[in-house]
Amino acid sequence: MKGPLVPFREIVLKVHSRCDLACDHCYIYEHADHSWRNRPKAITDEAISWTALRLAEHAKSHALPSVSVILHGGEPLLAGPARLRRVCEELTAALDGVAALDLRIHTNGVQLGPRYLDLFDEFGVKVGISLDGDRAANDRHRRFADGRTSHPLVLRAVRLLNEERYRHLYLGLLCTVDIANDPVAVYDALAELDPPLVDFLLPHATWETPPPRPDGSPTAYADWLLAVYDRWDAGGRRVPVRLFASVHSTLTGGPGLTESLGLAPTDLVVVETDGSLEQVDSLKSAYDGAAATGFDVFAHPFDEVARHPGVRARQLGLAGVGETCRTCPVVRSCGGGLYTHRYSESRGFDNTSVYCGDLEALIRGVEQRASAALTPRAVGDPAALLAEHQDLTLTLLASLHSELAGRGGELWDRAWRLALGLDAGGAALDALLGHPYTQTWLRRTLTALAAGRPGAVGEALRLPALIAAALIAAGDPAPVRVRYENGVLPLPGLGRLRLGPPGAGGEAVVHARPGGFAVTADGRPARHVPLDTETADWLPVRVIGGRDGTPRLRLDDLDDHRDCFAAPVRPRLDAAEADRWDRLLTEAWALLRERAPEQAAEAAGALTTLTPLTALTPLTTLTPADAPPHRPYAAPAADPAVRGHGYGALGLALPDDARELAVALLRGFRRARLDALLDVSDLYAQDGWWRHPAPWQEGEVPVSELLAGVCERAGLAPFDPEGAHQAVRALKTLESAPELAVAGRRLLEELRTELKGYAETSGAFRAEGPAVSAPAAVSTRASGTSAAREVAGAAVSAPIAAPPVTSSAPPAPRRG
Repeated sequence: MKGPLVPFREIVLKVHSRCDLACDHCYIYEHADHSWRNRPKAITDEAISWTALRLAEHAKSHALPSVSVILHGGEPLLAGPARLRRVCEELTAALDGVAALDLRIHTNGVQLGPRYLDLFDEFGVKVGISLDGDRAANDRHRRFADGRTSHPLVLRAVRLLNEERYRHLYLGLLCTVDIANDPVAVYDALAELDPPLVDFLLPHATWETPPPRPDGSPTAYADWLLAVYDRWDAGGRRVPVRLFASVHSTLTGGPGLTESLGLAPTDLVVVETDGSLEQVDSLKSAYDGAAATGFDVFAHPFDEVARHPGVRARQLGLAGVGETCRTCPVVRSCGGGLYTHRYSESRGFDNTSVYCGDLEALIRGVEQRASAALTPRAVGDPAALLAEHQDLTLTLLASLHSELAGRGGELWDRAWRLALGLDAGGAALDALLGHPYTQTWLRRTLTALAAGRPGAVGEALRLPALIAAALIAAGDPAPVRVRYENGVLPLPGLGRLRLGPPGAGGEAVVHARPGGFAVTADGRPARHVPLDTETADWLPVRVIGGRDGTPRLRLDDLDDHRDCFAAPVRPRLDAAEADRWDRLLTEAWALLRERAPEQAAEAAGALTTLTPLTALTPLTTLTPADAPPHRPYAAPAADPAVRGHGYGALGLALPDDARELAVALLRGFRRARLDALLDVSDLYAQDGWWRHPAPWQEGEVPVSELLAGVCERAGLAPFDPEGAHQAVRALKTLESAPELAVAGRRLLEELRTELKGYAETSGAFRAEGPAVSAPAAVSTRASGTSAAREVAGAAVSAPIAAPPVTSSAPPAPRRG
């Protein structure tokens, strides 16, 4: 199988192969595999030593910063304190200086007492306890062989862990779901014990031995878990629940947090008491020997196990699930379910999960309940988007201060203290963080520092000039000491002042004065510079617009960091060119207010800066995300640390007339807004794993390009009805795209409403039927024109059909 080797970061070490309980749902003793009968009860000294050696060897060869070892069984406490001490000592010694060691133990808690906890405290072993809820729920399965309850003994262990001296060792509770139990009673009983984490586990089942469904419901387990979710949510989510956190993470574009959900590759290996190396031991539920690899710690390094076909099959991400799953809208969250739960005798693991209906219902149920809370305010709130972009700039500035670590000297320290002293929400801080090329400078400088490039520290010393410009713009007379080079003092967003001949350098003190600023340099008398008056030494950044409802925008042809677009910037414009920009902008904005008033209002509140570019093609409008001009739009740049700017700037090549400029402004603003959203929120994940048909071109594109194309065409609907028609068709594809996070789906709602509103008022375009999206492994080309229907009401797609009723046999994989 192709793909890089995934190192093991988690080791399950079986320290004892027997148990003191007789749980009837145990996958080790009650399911298909019986290999435990032929293994030593306790792990051997030789197996302990070789496991420690192999783990240290593996961690060192892959430069792993940390590894986790979970002491497991059977019941691991049956190994006794002396043997557990031997395990902890050998592992700790082997990993010392190689990688951090995270030791854990999973126990039923029956024998847990101070003698064990004192040992665990010595080695930092975190303790997880299996408990299925209140006494009635726990007694349903977790009893002694003679039928006695284990519940009081487990509660005693939990109370001991909750004592102050041991609380830091308390890892959490593991609860196996049984739908015969009351979900609310189970959750309440667990939450009452104040665990740091609760982990709900679906009982291991396969298509050969499906889980019980007393009422035949295909979503019985989802219904049970959603009842728990509602109780957990109503109680303020006081206790972390890993299953729910994992769904929340994948819904917001993050990874799965548990092996049973998500597409992250498995990185776990099991060491049995005899030193055998096995795959994840839940596979013992599938068939006898399913977890075996044929390897052991005595003769085989972990890398050899990592190359085993069975291990690799669970490291392939999307390619590791069946075709039916690859085209499912929720696959990024469910990941096809736990590998074990896909097994059938007829097709092995090439099936959907036996819990398929439950997983889809659970994910959709959580999304329905939590999407509003999980969606950043920036999606749908222009003011929040601007605020979050300023917060991002502030975060980057703090990162730069941290990375400099004192290398900026006194000049940086003075400027940093000034920045810290700016009033939150004040005009000066807003001017500093709101200038879009401040972010360009920060990203480039951080990248240069990380790469150790010469001059990176000197480039960081642009901060005093930025602060001086911000204070001047705010009318704050606080003096700022600023460095100038090559005879020029830059004041970003305001202009450039020549202080000496080429090659001259030094420091100047700058402070605001009415109508401009004063500057003192090289012992010369203070000089007053009017902001808006161009002289032989002072080149101001011109401001255009400001009449007839047109916003006042900087026409920035001076900033050193304005070259962040995919087309060359123009040098300083002459007065006639600047006047032409001013005239065409006023005429174009009048068109925008007439044809797209809501967008014009939002753009007026967000845009601050226009940068003249050299024309590449007619109507070229570029944001830093743009690719070469033969493509209509590209996803954000692969290296946003080097390219990109803060929200509020557009790069434009001035067209010939006002209508073309209106279209160019609108197109550029839509792209800039999408790029700004992507800077502060995850609209999608795993971009490029799937390919989708785009109505405006042949072939398929990744979700980033499809979403960008829809955003642009929806915005341009007042000027381009055919493009809006294409956007409606593409929306149908996006609605079932697995890549979209909840924020992306919220953006789709806005686009749907926008397009529907335009259609109802103009009747200018019609919608197509739903498109089909396909994973990258299944090439599907865009079809030709299909029968059209009116868009009013059709821009809102029908909901995705509910999952089919789960039968006793797995559905056949969809082919071709």
